Amino acid sequence: MNSSFENETWIIDAGDEVIRKMAGNNGAKMSPKERLIYCLWVADYCMRNAGDISQASEMYAGWQKEAAEQSKKLLLDFSSESFSLSESSFEQQFFSRFDGICEEIKHV
Repeated sequence: MNSSFENETWIIDAGDEVIRKMAGNNGAKMSPKERLIYCLWVADYCMRNAGDISQASEMYAGWQKEAAEQSKKLLLDFSSESFSLSESSFEQQFFSRFDGICEEIKHV
């Protein structure tokens, strides 16, 4: 398993790539994996910069539901379970679950 630092770098880079694609076509042609990456990027951005998840819905309304749905589509059990937690539980467990979520997404 990669280190948290490597996964932090990965989500920044992968998120940037998805954001650039979204800007070019308004997100209409995003794959389930790309949508999931964006949702994780939103959560990660908020957790690392604000220390909580409270701003995530302002950045992308419905991000957690979207992430759970896309995880299920991609058959990512750990990610699906993680994003299906209550918002407060997800926030409390974010850093302990982050690497596992990244590794699942990377291997789709």
